[in-house]
Amino acid sequence: MEGLTTITFFKFRKNKPWAFAQMGFVPRKLKQKKGLRFFKLMGTGGGNGFSLWPDFTTYALLGVWDSQQIADEFLNHNEIVKKYYKKSSIFRTLKMLPLKSHGLWSGQNPFQEHKLNKTDDDLPVAVITRATLRPSRLFAFWKSVPSASTAIEKAKGVQYFKGIGEWPFVQQATLSLWDNFESVKEFAYGGKTHANIIKKTRKEQWYSEDLFARFHVLSDTGFIESSDNAK
Repeated sequence: MEGLTTITFFKFRKNKPWAFAQMGFVPRKLKQKKGLRFFKLMGTGGGNGFSLWPDFTTYALLGVWDSQQIADEFLNHNEIVKKYYKKSSIFRTLKMLPLKSHGLWSGQNPFQEHKLNKTDDDLPVAVITRATLRPSRLFAFWKSVPSASTAIEKAKGVQYFKGIGEWPFVQQATLSLWDNFESVKEFAYGGKTHANIIKKTRKEQWYSEDLFARFHVLSDTGFIESSDNAK
């Protein structure tokens, strides 16, 4: 399945210094992985997922793959990710098929769009939004975060959401999971708070680069407890 996208969240009760250090080491190694078209190793936001203060217990690894076989081989057998499994206490992997994507992430759009089958209408949906903030718009962005956070928290049909990002304050992204596309549309266009923020971002040009992508969730491993005793 060309263009398959995966994202794995790792939560650490112990081994937090190790997890933080990997942010500097792992990307260099992943650049050498054949069949991995695009990847991001990211930190996450504190609180309910949207916060100026990072969540130093949770990290996310996003990958876009040449095929499902290559993705499965990496997720099941690669020494890098196996070390993460061993040292984390909880991990969760989503496999997703990109359906719609516009904008850029690090100068490219990594998500290859696939056609939607009518029979897939009720499959769970994932949405990724990300942006690089203009320095002059940092205050305006972070001022809007509490209202945006409240809006998505109260949205009908949302299952999960988490702020993710490459660099604190400046490069921000969000992953959210929804019951179906109707729930996403209702949140995006039916709620005044979110719609007003979107209008404001465009009018005031908050972002130097941004991207919006929608996916069907093909599988979700759920949260799995591990020993978390690795040294």
